[in-house]
Order: sequence, then C-alpha cells, then structure tokens
Amino acid sequence: MTYARIEIAPSILASNFARLGEEVRAVEEGGADVIHVDVMDGHFVPNISIGIPVVASLRKATRLPLDVHLMIEQPESYIADFVRAGADRVLIHQEATVHLDRALALIRELGAQAGAAINPATPVAMLAEVLDKVDTVLVMSVNPGFGGQKFIPGAVEKIRQLNQLRARYNASFRIEVDGGVDLENLQELAQAGANTFVAGTSIFHQPDPAAATRTMRKLAMEALIQKV
Repeated sequence: MTYARIEIAPSILASNFARLGEEVRAVEEGGADVIHVDVMDGHFVPNISIGIPVVASLRKATRLPLDVHLMIEQPESYIADFVRAGADRVLIHQEATVHLDRALALIRELGAQAGAAINPATPVAMLAEVLDKVDTVLVMSVNPGFGGQKFIPGAVEKIRQLNQLRARYNASFRIEVDGGVDLENLQELAQAGANTFVAGTSIFHQPDPAAATRTMRKLAMEALIQKV
C-alpha cells in the first residue's frame, strides 16, 4: 500500500526566531502540513539548536502537527519530555541509540507517532527489523547539523529502496526526506516515493514563505500524478 498523501514540512531551523510565530502562521497560510523541529545537542551533531521550551511554545502557536527530529545522543532520556511538550511525531536516529526498537516502542506508548532516521552513510538495511514499528522513516539527504547544505544525490536511491520495501510488505510508513530539498529536486524525490518533504531555506529564506510552500506542494502533487 502506498501512502500517497503529500506533506510539506517547513523546518523552523531556517526561520527568523525573533518572528517565529509570524513565520509559522505564514507557512500555515501557504498550506504547510506539519512543522519540522530540529533538536540538536552539540554531541550527536556539531551544532546546538533548540529544546523542549521551544516545542512547548510552538504547540501553543499552531494546530499543525509538530514533527520533532531528535538529533541527540541517548534520545530515550528525552522522548517523554518532548511528547509532553507537544510533539506529535518524534523521530530518532538509528545511529544515536543501541536500543532503537525499545525507543520506538516508547514513543508509541506515549501516544506519539514514531520515526526512525538514517544519516547519509547509513544503509536502509539497518532499519530492516523495525520497519513494522515505525510511522515514518526519515532519510537525511545532508549530513545533519546545519541548514542550507547541498543535497546528497544518494538519498534518492535510498528512498526508492524504502518505497520498494513499503510495497513489498504492504506497509504504510511515510518516507520523509530532509536536507537540501528544493524546487529542482522535489519532483524526483516524490517520484522515487517520498511523501513528506522537509524544507528550510527553500521556504523561510524566500521573499514569500507562504508562496514558496504553495509552490512546493504544487510540484510534489504534479510529480505524484505523473507517477500514477
């Protein structure tokens, strides 16, 4: 079963934090489906971003689902706090925990959707034993830690592999892609099987973030129609 619904997920990492509420409302008006929140600890990735208080503030500012991407070591220690703060989806890295199965189960037990993420150097096969336990698989198409990086083309083949596995097992997990997603590669990613498109600079660094969101949605939908 192909999970066909397209989602545009603006990443607030690229937003103007002095105007975060306004920025989120703008992409809402543009048809954003979810808000992507990158949490970095300065250990798992070489950068520090935001934490639980920002997620709690966002929860009050928008009714859109919050897609919280934990780029942190020992994510199990913080999952409950982020769910309590308002995370609807929690994505954790295969590379960040030795107990991925247990951590994914915890997310679901707490009432959130569970996602597993893989870095560019991690093969899809590393998730083989948990594909029946995830709502989302996040393919990183840049090395995580910083926004505005150049897209790594190898991510397209990973998305194709995941799409084939999804079809083979009649599964319904989403395939999310994050890193360097823009108007030039979005349609190829959609045709490969991606459903959720995380975009930071391609939306928030544009003159009109709402219009940029609408354009990305239009292109993704066109690619989906062509695929069918």
